[in-house]
Amino acid sequence: MKKGFFITANDTGAGKTFVTAQLAAALNTRGQRVAVRKPVESGCAEVDGKLFPHDAERLRLAAGAWETLENICPNPLREPLSPPRAARFMKRKLFLHDLQAACAMPEQADWMLVEGAGGFFAPLAEDALNADLAAALNLPVLLVVPDRLGAINQALLGIHAITHRGLKLAGVLLNQIEAERPRGMDNFADLRLWTGAPIMRFEHHGSAEALLNQLAQCKR
Repeated sequence: MKKGFFITANDTGAGKTFVTAQLAAALNTRGQRVAVRKPVESGCAEVDGKLFPHDAERLRLAAGAWETLENICPNPLREPLSPPRAARFMKRKLFLHDLQAACAMPEQADWMLVEGAGGFFAPLAEDALNADLAAALNLPVLLVVPDRLGAINQALLGIHAITHRGLKLAGVLLNQIEAERPRGMDNFADLRLWTGAPIMRFEHHGSAEALLNQLAQCKR
């Protein structure tokens, strides 16, 4: 199995790009050559006459900017819609085999981090969900879930979806987006009561190095 992760989420806005960029930067700091891919990005603004995938550029910089933006995101799309629908607005069609080819791991890379678009079961191409690309790439799946009320249900549904697809679950990452959690809430402790899957936390303004250490612990 390749050294890397497919980063997905329970929904859009869960912080996938933030988490992927943090992982890329931490690995880069350790001297690892990281290939990052966001094969399709919707909602791109036009800059100097071209669609600019902002999230993909964030990943490129975090990984050390050794690859071109076009390699990282070959399919920037204008409309803030699901990728297949946004592509149709541009008189294009996206297919799984093209996205899979765009995520081929370069020979010089030590790690591959692929960020999906939207949630695990969100449409990604005419013939594929994010789940299908994760399966095609055969990368362990890291599920990002915002650490807020409702996270337990969302995490358990995601774990069920990933494992019943026969995919390797690298872990569930509770991403603390808000500065403070509701008083008394402890999704980390509660999830550990309901699942044996690896559960991790990314604290608000937390350390990416600490996240890498948690992932290493989960592999043991």
